[in-house]
Amino acid sequence: KNAIFVFPRKKPYFKMPFMVKKELIKQLIVDFQQELPAKVFSRELCLPTDSDKIITVPGVRRCGKSTLLLLSINRLLTEGISREHILFLNFDDERLQFNADNLDEILQAYRELYPHIPLRDAYLFFDEIQMAQDWEQFVRRVYERECKHIFLTGSNSRMLSSELSTSLRGRTLQYEEFPLSFTEYCRFTGTDVNPHSSTGQAALINAFQSYLVNGGFPEVTLSSSLYKERILQEYFFVMLYKDLIERYEIRNPEPIRYFIKRVMANLTKPTSVNRIYNELKSQGVSIGKNTLYEVITQTESIYLFFPLCRYEKSLVKENTGDKKYYCIDNGLRRVLLNPISEDKGKLLENCVFLHLRRSLSLLDKLYYFKQRQECDFVLVRGDETVQLIQVCYSLEDRQTRSREIDGLMEAAQYTGCRQLLILTYAEEEEILQETHTISVRPVWKWMLETQALSLP
Repeated sequence: KNAIFVFPRKKPYFKMPFMVKKELIKQLIVDFQQELPAKVFSRELCLPTDSDKIITVPGVRRCGKSTLLLLSINRLLTEGISREHILFLNFDDERLQFNADNLDEILQAYRELYPHIPLRDAYLFFDEIQMAQDWEQFVRRVYERECKHIFLTGSNSRMLSSELSTSLRGRTLQYEEFPLSFTEYCRFTGTDVNPHSSTGQAALINAFQSYLVNGGFPEVTLSSSLYKERILQEYFFVMLYKDLIERYEIRNPEPIRYFIKRVMANLTKPTSVNRIYNELKSQGVSIGKNTLYEVITQTESIYLFFPLCRYEKSLVKENTGDKKYYCIDNGLRRVLLNPISEDKGKLLENCVFLHLRRSLSLLDKLYYFKQRQECDFVLVRGDETVQLIQVCYSLEDRQTRSREIDGLMEAAQYTGCRQLLILTYAEEEEILQETHTISVRPVWKWMLETQALSLP
């Protein structure tokens, strides 16, 4: 637990020389084809298969990116595309260590398998592509000279957005994938989503309680309760050591682990990286302040945390204030912190953030509001503030009720928005406040009513 791992800076793990065997590639291609069509649950997100663009799917590990590729392949099969036209490779296979010198072996292997199929008619699916060195140049060349049907997934947003947007500007379409939405969770668990009967509503509330605590990773959702925590712990270990420490060549992981847990504990509140740096310094831990700022950005790139900026009319102020951070999954946070029962409000707010973040269109932006009072979420579409949202576990306490309403009203006066919403665990009502109407809704019901990609 307390071991210090040292990784060399000049030779990252993905740069190890290794000549990939074409026979292995052929075997993997054919083995995959023989298992088609794939048996997978449907997801809300659907990838286009005829866009003539490079389709990229970034997202956290184990959230279902591969499933999106499999669903696309199944759809192609129903449209008359043969199995032999499908080239699928998972670059996270430890036997496949690709670099600029051997990536072409993929195409050579496929051509030798199917010399009668022009590569332009094939569909190339590359899972966890970021594991290969210099993959961007390879993909660009294949797209421009060989094939327009390319689908990529990766567990690093910067690898699939920044690099591709530079080298393949205008040639890509990006679709972020997340762990299950509540609607998807109900489908995976066989829960009836009809809330109009007393038994149906009780089943939904029970399902939401489990979703709130255990999160939405597909494998965890389908696993026995005996294994959920162990699976989540393994997810975090892989994200921490493989995606973060190895990839970014971090020499001493222990302060990083503490830093991540500290940010998780402060979930839903403005987080000062400088304050955490001073805490570590006071404990005699040697780590640079700039290193911590780099690490928080790196955790964003691997989809562990999402930042939320403060709403400001000044762009300069917006980018200089402390950010709030939200975690990719409530279950992942729970196994790391073992939070006490009073944390249920944070879990609820994190759950709402993920639903909002998953549903944002290209024109949408999300902020938090803080002046004299606070408002948890400000949803902006274009130049217009379209909705203000507070999240509170319960409004039964008078002081809590007054604080939530006051925060909404101050944000409404500041932004001019009249769509005001308070999300709770189970309460539902309409509140008349001055000339505004505030809708109070249970989170689980709001999630079912506003499925992903359809907000507000």
